[in-house]
Amino acid sequence: MKQTVNFFEKGQRGVKSLNSLGAYLSKSIVEQKLLHLIYFRVSQINGCAFCLDMHSKDLRAEGESEHRLYVLNAWREAPFYSDRERAALAWAEALTKLAPGGVIADKIQEDALNEFSEEELIDLTFAIIAINSYNRLNIAFPNPAAVGTYTPGQFA
Repeated sequence: MKQTVNFFEKGQRGVKSLNSLGAYLSKSIVEQKLLHLIYFRVSQINGCAFCLDMHSKDLRAEGESEHRLYVLNAWREAPFYSDRERAALAWAEALTKLAPGGVIADKIQEDALNEFSEEELIDLTFAIIAINSYNRLNIAFPNPAAVGTYTPGQFA
């Protein structure tokens, strides 16, 4: 029988630190809907069921169409994402799936800097770091019973 670790009960000090980053990002100058789109995409890449459930519900509560969520995995081929969203999605993917040597392609960085101010790009980067961290915690210490229980704004 596989042992489980109740990380979110026993690891509260660490989670509180990560939640501080989430609180900072909730006041980011980057629009929240875009951040949730990034959280959703990164969670797709990482395969985090809890975060996919959470961010899809938050996005729908913010008026996002189901159609865009269904096609997000193929955003490069879909015509209904803005240049700003495309730059953010490419940036998020580059930071989530690090290339050998950890180098971000010049075109991705150039597009990001064309669409975001330096302050916005810093916040976007922190958002990507945060969701990757939450994904990895949920994957390392899964709680399948929690998947599907989230209600929009629950952790606001």
